[in-house]
Amino acid sequence: MAAEIKEDEILALASEVLAIEARAVEQLRTRLDGAFLEACHMCLDTPGRIVVAGMGKSGHIARKIAATLASTGTPAFFVHPGEASHGDLGMITRQDVLLAISYSGETDEIITILPLVRRMGAGLIAMSGKPNSTLGKAADVHLDVSVAEEACPLNLAPTASTTATLAMGDALAVALLQMRGFTAEDFALSHPSGSLGKRLLLRVADVMQTGDAIPSVTADVPLSDGLMEMTEKGLGMTAIVDAGQQVAGIFTDGDLRRALDAGVDVRSTRMQDIMHKGCKTISADVLAVEAVRLMEENKITSLLVVDDKQRLQGALNVHDLFRAGIM
Repeated sequence: MAAEIKEDEILALASEVLAIEARAVEQLRTRLDGAFLEACHMCLDTPGRIVVAGMGKSGHIARKIAATLASTGTPAFFVHPGEASHGDLGMITRQDVLLAISYSGETDEIITILPLVRRMGAGLIAMSGKPNSTLGKAADVHLDVSVAEEACPLNLAPTASTTATLAMGDALAVALLQMRGFTAEDFALSHPSGSLGKRLLLRVADVMQTGDAIPSVTADVPLSDGLMEMTEKGLGMTAIVDAGQQVAGIFTDGDLRRALDAGVDVRSTRMQDIMHKGCKTISADVLAVEAVRLMEENKITSLLVVDDKQRLQGALNVHDLFRAGIM
């Protein structure tokens, strides 16, 4: 049967949960000492990988820490300690470092594999709330993630303790990121499908229209031909080029509206008489984000892509950049 609780009591309870967890994380700062530095150097110096293990709620935290380490330049993966006793221990080598997470430091599945890990010569870092536990005593380095109380009113469900452990894992990952000289470009390489990866990796050549998809006409054709080319290619503009494919100008939807307002005859007017000369262009090998910057800076929606001799190589508009996830 559900307990009756007033809305202000719910908000007060939630506020107290956040306060308890915030205090738990704040207390970690006082424990950043030589042990933390030693853990960083162990992870940095190992020729292998960081193998993170934990059971139950600690297992969920361990998975996240392993993922954070891996995505920030420290090769890492998660091993389920229960499965490790049934064959997965072979995933750990003497060149690796095991980061074992157990708040009590007495989790059976973790304790079972410790002698085997020590025998093979792998390094061992422990994250627990009890330095004098079996795990704490067996470890090369112990990181204390103890909390004064759990946020759970029963002081039973792992809440503040898992938050503290996760925060310590983040601190370790970020410290290693800095020690490795890991850059935003490195991050993008491991996140090629993410928005940052796309912004840092994709170049204009990766998103531009090429070949027959490029709208282009010569300067001597009538405006009606230019409009047909714009309609067929659907980029909202057409390039005007000479016989050698050098760009002479551009004609856009905006130019068309202004021309029609001025009463221009689309059949008798030549593209050379109405095109926009000195248009903005970009190189194919620059980052696509530079195309975004150029468009925003000049309040335009399309760009022509040219080589170093101003020959037409491609074309793109804001829709190409949106589809690529750059904007």
